[in-house]
Amino acid sequence: MALDLFSPIKVGSIALKNRIVMAPLTRNRAGEGNVPREMNVTYYEQRASAGLIITEATPISAMAHGYPATPGIHTEAQVAGWRKVVDAVHAKGGKIVLQLWHVGRISHPSLLPDNALPVAPSAIKPAGQAFTYQGLQDFVTPRALAAEEIPGVVAEYVQATRNALAAGFDGVEIHAANGYLLDQFLRDSTNKRTDIYGGDKVNRARLLLEVTQNVVAVAGADKVGVRISPLNPFNDISDSNPQDLFNHVARVLSPFGLAYLHVVEGGMGGSDLPPFDFVELRKNFSGPYIANLAYDKARANAAIAAGNVDLVAFGVPFIANPDLVERFARDAALNQADQSSFYGGTEKGYIDYPTLQG
Repeated sequence: MALDLFSPIKVGSIALKNRIVMAPLTRNRAGEGNVPREMNVTYYEQRASAGLIITEATPISAMAHGYPATPGIHTEAQVAGWRKVVDAVHAKGGKIVLQLWHVGRISHPSLLPDNALPVAPSAIKPAGQAFTYQGLQDFVTPRALAAEEIPGVVAEYVQATRNALAAGFDGVEIHAANGYLLDQFLRDSTNKRTDIYGGDKVNRARLLLEVTQNVVAVAGADKVGVRISPLNPFNDISDSNPQDLFNHVARVLSPFGLAYLHVVEGGMGGSDLPPFDFVELRKNFSGPYIANLAYDKARANAAIAAGNVDLVAFGVPFIANPDLVERFARDAALNQADQSSFYGGTEKGYIDYPTLQG
């Protein structure tokens, strides 16, 4: 019998009841002190029928923030807030991992301690504007991290992993996608370093490997996933040879025995993108592969049946359909998402979407 979205699977040590993954979705609704609150508990609890929930991107330190009202994982209050989320998801039989996030240069001094400059592999200002508590403001030129500072950044990932495990999460996902810090180190448009963290693809992948090695040492490889986005130009980022770079990334991550590799298969924003062979990328990674971007039920089932992917992550459909799994099972119509309420706001457009059960 062919595998499909409803076939159980084990990713690392995490046994999943289906292959429908809730993608990480920034919603900007954390409370004071970037602490998860009751509204966030309800939001995740409503979606616990997913095989796996990957939380919204979660800053690993005060310097890792780049947007208003994003829940962190670097204070005791944040850990306590996330524990309520995890307990609620587990009570409904769900599994949930926390996505570890450092935005790097995609921030603004007004969002950082003591109005500090954002940090990056190189002092290259991104095009565009930052979302701040004062509204949109032009990005600034970041400060290039000194080589001696990099172990401290790795240590922040390690502590955030400890905090996530203390909150009861089933695992963690290292966010190395979408133009944020680890992606900035990977890509040659944003990494112009001349030390061991810059230059060829081996050096540019070094920080991701160091973070992965150290996070795995704390959590165990069977509880760690990594997310990459080989083509996504979001946050003013690109690479001169993404196929070669990300084939290498998949190859060097494979020996860790990770729970999964999570891949954004394209770009956000509809720009012209170079050709890319995701099946070839998949062949370089021996563990479970989560595909993400513009999948529907039919395309997801076909990709799983063909053996090209193992699980599929859905984003916007989960925003509008807390019972997406049941709707897929019944071939029921999907609610349409209200884009005006994606980022920030109240319970409206967050926890008030109707389910089939009413």
